[in-house]
Amino acid sequence: MDASRDKPLVTLVVGSDSDLPVIGEAARTLEAFGIGFELFIASAHRSPERVREIVRSAEAKGTAVIIAAAGLSAHLPGAISSLTTLPVIGVPVKSGPLNGVDALYSIVQMPPGVPVATVGIDAAVNAAILAVEILAAGGGSGVDAGVLRARLAEHRRQMAESVAKKDAELHSAGRTAPERAGR
Repeated sequence: MDASRDKPLVTLVVGSDSDLPVIGEAARTLEAFGIGFELFIASAHRSPERVREIVRSAEAKGTAVIIAAAGLSAHLPGAISSLTTLPVIGVPVKSGPLNGVDALYSIVQMPPGVPVATVGIDAAVNAAILAVEILAAGGGSGVDAGVLRARLAEHRRQMAESVAKKDAELHSAGRTAPERAGR
């Protein structure tokens, strides 16, 4: 088994159990890359001490990246970033009357010196891929960076292959003209 599966290299934190379906996509992506992770529910507003405990524990365990997902005011990723020097990736969750745009703005507009890498609304897969890229670039986390880079390259190759297959299916069905493509 991969050593990276044994050690939680990524900590996933959601502000509410309603965010679990979104962060589940990150968890599945990390599993596919053989990256160990831990998952927690903690609110920056309702349980700030728990958030501090999670960050301290992640640092002590050797976690290399934290992914935090939150909706509405989405303070969680920024609060976590203020407590650690580990890279933090924020995932704005589609919720509320603004469908996640408020969460996106809250996460992306951090003050100087407290960065949060931010992906698109509900884009937990991209957060996980970014975490894998960080791990592949950095080393020092007990993971073989070369293996991760090879896995990332294979992932990209598979995506390109999928697009080529869909294009071939489109052309074999004779749906190449714009007026026929939507049928």
